[in-house]
Amino acid sequence: MDESLRLRLDLAYDGTDFSGWAAQPGRRTVEGELSAALTTLLRVQSPVRLTVAGRTDAGVHARGQVAHADVDPAAWAAVVGRSDRLPEEAALTRLRGILPGDIVVHAVTEAPEGFDARFSALRRRYRYLVSDRLETLDPLRRNEIVVVKRPLDVTAMDAGARSLVGLADFAAFCKRREGATTVRTLLEYSWTRRGDGLLEATVVADAFCHSMVRSLVGAVVPVGEGRKPVQWPAEVLRAGVRDPGVVVMPPHGLSLEEVVYPADTELAARAEEARAVRTLD
Repeated sequence: MDESLRLRLDLAYDGTDFSGWAAQPGRRTVEGELSAALTTLLRVQSPVRLTVAGRTDAGVHARGQVAHADVDPAAWAAVVGRSDRLPEEAALTRLRGILPGDIVVHAVTEAPEGFDARFSALRRRYRYLVSDRLETLDPLRRNEIVVVKRPLDVTAMDAGARSLVGLADFAAFCKRREGATTVRTLLEYSWTRRGDGLLEATVVADAFCHSMVRSLVGAVVPVGEGRKPVQWPAEVLRAGVRDPGVVVMPPHGLSLEEVVYPADTELAARAEEARAVRTLD
């Protein structure tokens, strides 16, 4: 197609039965299911390609995921068929009939100028849920709560977590990729014990590298168990190398809750800024 129309998709999914977001041959993925659904919806020959705000790993959930797709404007206009609905309304209804039950698209809209689901994002917010009390554990929620065997001191965990906030090289908490930076701005990392007894982490950053959130959780669980001092996570951060004491926590406790974007007039500038390789200089 000579010209394309960019669509923004806001979606949620239960990651339990997916091999992560990214399409993989022979594996069920969120991207694979969504691309197939859009290809069917638009009645196009080539699979619809997607760009996502956060490439979640196998087993990780999302309530606030955002993606974009560049599509043929004529195919998009034809989505309404003979109805008098807007394409956004028709697409949402039809996608609900095509997609499996563990993926829900909440909105399909024409993206504003300069929008990029990945690079225009200002920040991503994740949640991680942990149970350390078997008497309050709900087996119906076993696919979103990680169980630990020892009681946890949430005050110590929160203190250890907050010591990591700021601009830093998070190499100690990331799986390295050739040519990729591990410099990130961790905007918030906190722990609370909820009224139902669960421990909930809130992790917010401008962007995350591979396995970063689950490693950040793994850095403070030993603190909560009393096996490591409160200052230990910050010491690991400063060391700048993977520490065997930091366990990458299971994926099912993690959920991408929100992706925040700037005003429409700032989208393109934000995308350009985000594409630049970050350093601490």
